[in-house]
Amino acid sequence: MGREQWKKIWVGSAGNMVEWFDWFVYATFAVYFADSFFPEGNETANLMNTMGIFAVGFFMRPVGGWLLGRIGDRRGRKAALTLTVTLMSASAILIAIAPTYAVAGYGGVAVLMVARLLQGLSVGGEYAASATYLTEASAPEKRGFASSFQYVSMTAGQLVGLGLQIVLQRNMSEDALHSWGWRIPFVVGALGAAIVFYLRRSMLETEVYAESGAAEQQDRGTLKVLWLHRREAFLVMALTMGGTVAYYTYTTYLTKFLSKSAGMDKSTASLVSFCALFVFMCIQPLAGMVSDRIGRRPLLITFALGSTFLTVPIMTMLRHADTFWPALGLALLALLVVTGYTSINACVKAELFPTGIRALGVGLSYAVANALFGGTAEYVALWFKNAGAESGFYWYVAGCAAVSLVVYLTMRETRDIDLNRVAALSGEEPARPAGATGVTTAS
Repeated sequence: MGREQWKKIWVGSAGNMVEWFDWFVYATFAVYFADSFFPEGNETANLMNTMGIFAVGFFMRPVGGWLLGRIGDRRGRKAALTLTVTLMSASAILIAIAPTYAVAGYGGVAVLMVARLLQGLSVGGEYAASATYLTEASAPEKRGFASSFQYVSMTAGQLVGLGLQIVLQRNMSEDALHSWGWRIPFVVGALGAAIVFYLRRSMLETEVYAESGAAEQQDRGTLKVLWLHRREAFLVMALTMGGTVAYYTYTTYLTKFLSKSAGMDKSTASLVSFCALFVFMCIQPLAGMVSDRIGRRPLLITFALGSTFLTVPIMTMLRHADTFWPALGLALLALLVVTGYTSINACVKAELFPTGIRALGVGLSYAVANALFGGTAEYVALWFKNAGAESGFYWYVAGCAAVSLVVYLTMRETRDIDLNRVAALSGEEPARPAGATGVTTAS
């Protein structure tokens, strides 16, 4: 992998890290500001309301996937990536200055809602642009490795958020964190986004896009053309279902689950999440490299089998893991399973679409599935908990993975697809380079 390719991956990943830092700190700090925006009452109910606003951001992601995916296909990946980080910076500033219920009543909730809508718009486009950019910027034989940095950077963003939370927990009182300390990460996120905006203004466009002729195609990045690839779009939604539910269960929800359900103190729960996510981040490129050698489907199938059959026992044991080491071991096992999806899902989706519709195809399809299943995962978990049937959520996660397993077993292998030749805008079957050895089955 050449120096220029590494530069593209670095700049794309740095921006992705800041985007997801801003996205995740809402969830990780929700336990501190949930009571600030609603009347005093049931703590779980207030957290549910706050996470309901978190879920609303997910329902804006399909709009972001469509709008910014269209920009990415029509004006280039660089243009879309620059715009996403601008929107994210604005949303972080809004949350940082949002008034509490005591100051403005439900006016603070309205500010949170607007900020989350902007974040949903931004992240909906960020996933599409970064998945496409990282996949196109890499050498054909290293696409799995290169695209794995999407989740490396996503996880790095979450780790920075968790790390900041741990530092604040150890240096501020509980009252100070609940009162105003929770605003600090959003200020940090806004500053980080401003730095990344500067970096992305000078980033290079991918050669695949620049040389494909897609920029001259009049109907590129349109829903009309995406309809020609509706099979691939529905495939992306189906293969995302199990992965996104499992990912959010063991990342953003894990800290709250250990704190609220297992009875672990908040600082220890945060440390468990931090350590587990650090290891998870480090193994993403290794799994991506494995996929470059054996294909994408074996990893996806391994994830789905593991998540289908291990989720219930892992979550049940986590429910009773009230000390650091048992909780860490179980979290690592769960995230190791999830790696089969996270490490390669970006390149798998990008490999399904032609250049002129790739950003929109990946972005809109993924965002719809993520809104329906990823964005609601924590809310569903808290709903089961509030109803006194918390174990029902474990079966829900396993069931979503089982649906995706069926998809993985029947989809075609994408490792050997040539991005420069993959399906012109006619909806035809993607072309393969001469001598390609990937397995192909009906999707």
